[in-house]
Amino acid sequence: MAYGDLREYVSTLEKHGKLKRISKEVDKDWEIAAVCRQLFKKIPPQKRPALMFENVKGFNIPVVAGVLGASREIYALGLQTETVEGINRKWDQALESPIPPRMVKAAPCKENILHGKDVDITRLPVPVWTVGEDPAPFFTSPYLITKDPETGVRNVGTYRMQVKGPNKTGLLIGKRQDMAWHLYKNNAQNKPTPLAVVIGADPSIGYVSVSKMSEALDEFAVAGALRGEAVDLVPCETVPLEVPASAEIVLEGEIPPNAVEPEGPFGEYTGYMGPAGNEPFFNIKCMTFRNKPLYQAFISQMPPSESSCIRGVGREWPLFKHLKDTLRIPIRDLRLKEAGGAGAFLVISLKKQFDGQVRQLMYGAWSQRTGFGKITVVVDEDIDVWDDFAVDWALSWHVRPERDVYIERDVQAVGLDPSQAPADVLQHHPSRYVGSRVGIDATRKHKYPAISLPPKEHLDLVASRWKEYGIEE
Repeated sequence: MAYGDLREYVSTLEKHGKLKRISKEVDKDWEIAAVCRQLFKKIPPQKRPALMFENVKGFNIPVVAGVLGASREIYALGLQTETVEGINRKWDQALESPIPPRMVKAAPCKENILHGKDVDITRLPVPVWTVGEDPAPFFTSPYLITKDPETGVRNVGTYRMQVKGPNKTGLLIGKRQDMAWHLYKNNAQNKPTPLAVVIGADPSIGYVSVSKMSEALDEFAVAGALRGEAVDLVPCETVPLEVPASAEIVLEGEIPPNAVEPEGPFGEYTGYMGPAGNEPFFNIKCMTFRNKPLYQAFISQMPPSESSCIRGVGREWPLFKHLKDTLRIPIRDLRLKEAGGAGAFLVISLKKQFDGQVRQLMYGAWSQRTGFGKITVVVDEDIDVWDDFAVDWALSWHVRPERDVYIERDVQAVGLDPSQAPADVLQHHPSRYVGSRVGIDATRKHKYPAISLPPKEHLDLVASRWKEYGIEE
């Protein structure tokens, strides 16, 4: 049965030993960020819990963080499965057979409704994430809902939002994101862009918000298929949009047409400060919320993080299917490494059939508009892409640099990539959006000597008798 809301999901995490409640009073302006960072530094992924800060200084709203992706095991629980294979099956079904949302009239997210001057987002415990660098608190897990003004197709995306006052935030929307196209179309007609922002919802909503899929898909329908049951939506109070009925907090308002003002900088998923720039802003007209709401935050900044985990899991399978099923390239596995923010560093294993197929594979991955694989490494099918040492071994001994390294120039770059321009160059400067990619063919090009290891049957036999040797307790 699908999770009814964020609360039910958090309870499930706790039952599985994947949630840690912190009762100690914490300061949102420095302490939450430091605790979250130490969580990723000190605890290995398989043991890493999500966090609930129950006592935030000066606030009566708890903060939950890491609940979607403190680890891949937690991500799996969010989709009510236990394995990576289960996650992939869920995504497969969701993309192939979306379940349209259903409209309802009554909704928990309407238990409290504030309009106009009564709206005050400073009552929410929005953390400061990069102390001494970020100019204000930032929402890191807002689910921004817009509609294409021409087709009416909804989009749900996650973008940073800088708190600028009781009823105003800044926004950073990537130029090639679906929401950016909605904004451009409205700006062309000098019309405001209606916007609804959800803070805290069923985990399926969060997963679709950070994943990449066809702009023709209603992402609430994909979320419905992920959870196995239609998402209940309710109309907003002041804008022509719909939001999940069980959302914890909803902000409604508009982005003024053709208006920008300073935004940022902000500590980004690259591990560096994302540059400041002149960006759109969001005027909030209405705020609705549940009784005793939960405030949800994504742990981002330096990878590994919750952000890099959920981005990677949500992006790897659609890319895998594109390469294997659409392009019919016989890949075995692929990985978007967290060090690259689940985007910049791509490793793919291939059952190579002919000369030139490696480059065909590289161009297939690079064709995706999300800019995957600034560094793309292709290895043979016997190399485990999840084993860093195995990949390093292939790079060391399967590559002749003068022959096997390819550089593709003048291609789409990621605007937040700090290698594109100095820190003082504003966001959206043209220099940030045209770059290059490197492809490394780390497959074997000819017959190799035998691998210098004991025979597999000997290794397997010793592994089965391992306790007999008394090496480990």
